[in-house]
Amino acid sequence: MEYGVSLLPDCDPETTTASQYFQDVLQVSVLADQLGLNYVKMTEHYLRSYGGYSPSPLAFLSAVAARTQSIRLMTGGIQASFHHPIQIAAHAAQVDVMSGGRLDVGFARAFLPYEFEAFGVDMDTSRERFLATIEAVVRLWNEKDVTEDTPFFSYEKANSLPAPVQQPGPPVWVAALATPASFDWTGRKGFNLLISSTQLNEMARKREYVELYRNAFLEEHGDSGRKPKFAVSIPLLIADTDEEARDLAVPFMVKSFNAFKEAILSWHNVESPAYEGYTAMARQMASFDLETDGLESKAVVGSPDTVLGRIEEVRDVLGPDVILWNLDFGGQSLETMSRTLNLFADKVMPALG
Repeated sequence: MEYGVSLLPDCDPETTTASQYFQDVLQVSVLADQLGLNYVKMTEHYLRSYGGYSPSPLAFLSAVAARTQSIRLMTGGIQASFHHPIQIAAHAAQVDVMSGGRLDVGFARAFLPYEFEAFGVDMDTSRERFLATIEAVVRLWNEKDVTEDTPFFSYEKANSLPAPVQQPGPPVWVAALATPASFDWTGRKGFNLLISSTQLNEMARKREYVELYRNAFLEEHGDSGRKPKFAVSIPLLIADTDEEARDLAVPFMVKSFNAFKEAILSWHNVESPAYEGYTAMARQMASFDLETDGLESKAVVGSPDTVLGRIEEVRDVLGPDVILWNLDFGGQSLETMSRTLNLFADKVMPALG
């Protein structure tokens, strides 16, 4: 199993400045490289404290590339609904070239109404736009004189430059949440699967979706020798004792959850057939109290021994190929994030084999 760092800034200037945040997570990325982790992932969002510090994961990853030697760089993901495929293909290929072929490109379908409103993009057709954009980007990496004619973009005989170092292009990951069709489509297209932050108490249900993905992948691509690859992103905080870890984690988890809650509440009085259940989720979120209703389900928190047990549970139920540890939740300090990462590498990772 591989491991990496997953970053999603959910802080604001009252917690830490953007300058300080990026100084810290760049140092964390360098440490992850030195400790032998496999990935560093950054997510794209806009406008509010939930992810708003990182509108361009590729810009961040280019800075990581200049400071590291071997760790792979993952977008987690590019919100394809807000970008033209020629733009994505060229920008991603540039980072792949500059990093010597270390880029993995993850795509995510945007889900926050205020982002769609700001970009003037129709939510109801976002799934169709999302899928068409991913397919168009892959074609631009692999084909010459590409022509597309869709309701969302069109062009004739396009040749994307620069060409990526990796051929037939950077590995593609697709983030899926709870729509079975998304898991099936990702597998049939032969892409890798990314679940960006699952609730640990819902792992059994998620396993059904992951198996749907794996079966679809093997049905379409099993004869090629290729194998499905699945990553899960989970918040992590480790300290010497369970009590210390929980005392440290609770305020960070509350701040992180409140940032997400404020973002998801933008679904209040918003309905879209492309996002069934999101309005109901917003209503449920309004009455949810993290401290009493679910800290343990949303993060791996504890001493090295406790964390080892939780990871073995994730491995037994979900069987991920990659676990990406979300270290920056709640605007943590560099000291706290680095301590977690060092304890994981020194005390936990060797025991996992």
